[in-house]
Amino acid sequence: MTTLAHDEPRAVIGGVDTHKDDHVAAVIDDLGRILGVQSFPATRRGYRRLLGWLQAHGEIHAVGVEGCGSWGAGLARFLSANGVRVVEVNRPNRQKRRLRGKSDPVDAEAAARAVLSGEASVTPKTGTGPVEALRQLRVARGGAIKARIAASNQLHSLCDTAPDALRAQLHGLTLRRKVATCERWRPGTTHTPETAAKRAMVSVARRWRALDEEIRELDAHLRAILDEIAEPLLGRFGIGYETAGQLLVTAGDNPERMKHEASYAALCGSSPVKASSGRTKRHRLNRGGDRNANSALWTIVIGRMANHPPTRAYVERRTTEGLSKLEIIRCLKRYVARELYAASHQKRLLDNT
Repeated sequence: MTTLAHDEPRAVIGGVDTHKDDHVAAVIDDLGRILGVQSFPATRRGYRRLLGWLQAHGEIHAVGVEGCGSWGAGLARFLSANGVRVVEVNRPNRQKRRLRGKSDPVDAEAAARAVLSGEASVTPKTGTGPVEALRQLRVARGGAIKARIAASNQLHSLCDTAPDALRAQLHGLTLRRKVATCERWRPGTTHTPETAAKRAMVSVARRWRALDEEIRELDAHLRAILDEIAEPLLGRFGIGYETAGQLLVTAGDNPERMKHEASYAALCGSSPVKASSGRTKRHRLNRGGDRNANSALWTIVIGRMANHPPTRAYVERRTTEGLSKLEIIRCLKRYVARELYAASHQKRLLDNT
């Protein structure tokens, strides 16, 4: 006669629906039975309480977390640091939401069931290394660039509508010379249109100058990080600091989570998508993936098509075979993604030796 070992800890799977201030967690066993649902504050103390609550139900097999790149980033880092396997979960599809409704407990339970069924299996970015520092600096730099563009457009618009005397001083000047000229102006205390135009352009010019200096400072920090961690990428033809930074941010601090170069190509939106019908056998561009990474690949490919002899020879050969320019670019993006994955994989091997 056999007896069941009831004292053995059961395997449980957690699911978390993340929000800015509170996270809702659900826990199920390995048979899919719901064991509990509870809300926790999105603080480090709340993370500890959530982990203890999950451990009280059994041995944690994995935890599915929604929004690992936003509100769930802190929780994902905390769980990974405590040895818990974290799986990134996408939000439930709309068909399931129509059937079951929408609530935080329902979403948390759906995250746990997605891990149990194997529907969710993606390892999130760790966000604990130099690539995360690179991402944060790029976010600040991107915002500064947008603000500088807005300031330059405002300055051009003010120049176009300024009084004739001011327009004559700025006519034909480049943007930087316009900024330098406007910065030297000292508006008076009167409230005439000319004085107001001067004051407005001085304000916008000083704003543009401050943003330009901020961008230069951020660029220096970005180059310092890339010189340290991206030597294999920067040594490739047509890859500069901007494209290398974006491709590294897309891969994350733990690129080993991508088991094959095809995964990296899909992440960059450069994997081929079948578009065949009947006797027509062809592939089309992939419109998914990280579009910023895809844009970086496009920049590299366009530069190589113009200045890289092997790439130019490839374009000529594929053109004679009947491929369109877009199809050739799609093929080249795929080749570049394979090349960059190999370069990053080689760098990881060197770091591990």
